[in-house]
Amino acid sequence: MTHLPTGTAADGPYALAVDPDKTDLPTWSRAGLRILELAPAQRHVFDTGESEWIVLPLSGGCSIEAEGRSIELLGRADVFRGPSDFAYLPRDTRAEIASGAGGRFALAGAKCGRRLPVRHGPAPEVPVEARGAGMTARRVRNFAAADTFDCDQLIAVEVITPGGNWSSYPPHKHDEHRPGVETCLEEIYYFEIEDDPGTGAPGYGYQRVSPSRPGGTDLLAEVRTGDAVLVPDGWHGPSIAQPGHDMYYLNVMAGPGQERDWKICFHPDHKTEGYR
Repeated sequence: MTHLPTGTAADGPYALAVDPDKTDLPTWSRAGLRILELAPAQRHVFDTGESEWIVLPLSGGCSIEAEGRSIELLGRADVFRGPSDFAYLPRDTRAEIASGAGGRFALAGAKCGRRLPVRHGPAPEVPVEARGAGMTARRVRNFAAADTFDCDQLIAVEVITPGGNWSSYPPHKHDEHRPGVETCLEEIYYFEIEDDPGTGAPGYGYQRVSPSRPGGTDLLAEVRTGDAVLVPDGWHGPSIAQPGHDMYYLNVMAGPGQERDWKICFHPDHKTEGYR
């Protein structure tokens, strides 16, 4: 299943758990994502296993103990209030996450080979990029993009799409290994939709994935806060935000190749100039 509505992929302490060894997608093997919800003063211990992980606060802050290091993450009120600081955890490590006030935390992971050191990523150092124009304008927080933070295989960014706008546009793909042109990457979208600021009514969005080959992924899904979409292949985009409701998504990517890079191919039927 490529669309995971909120609650359908919960596992133990995780409100969402995408494990590369446990999906029902036969080609999925690298990218992982867990959403951890901690009550005040609650702790969570986990082993990183064969994957590297980034702990990213979605709401609230936490402390992390790993490899004899202690990292305090200030976090944020919610995902619409700007970038957060984060922590990198290497493979083959035991880590403890604790939150005095409670909160929600994304654990973005990827199977990897190299074992890199535990590190802290400060929020002020997260590059924020404006992409697109007009109704395709959006903001991208490149906290763990391939050229901004060193990981072995993991690539992760956050995107804020203003209400009524399209992002992940033009539709693009990265499901083939073509040196210098396209890198093969699995991708996870995790969504949160801002409530109406006046009424508090929840919002929604839409996510499209269309086939890039016969029998490939074909999805048009209404997405709400807590939903995830897995993209093992295909043209993905647009991601469409309901008017009046900003849309957030966390992208987690990883692939089988040695090259950690985000090289993509745009759909030939869509104009790219000014929209990328």
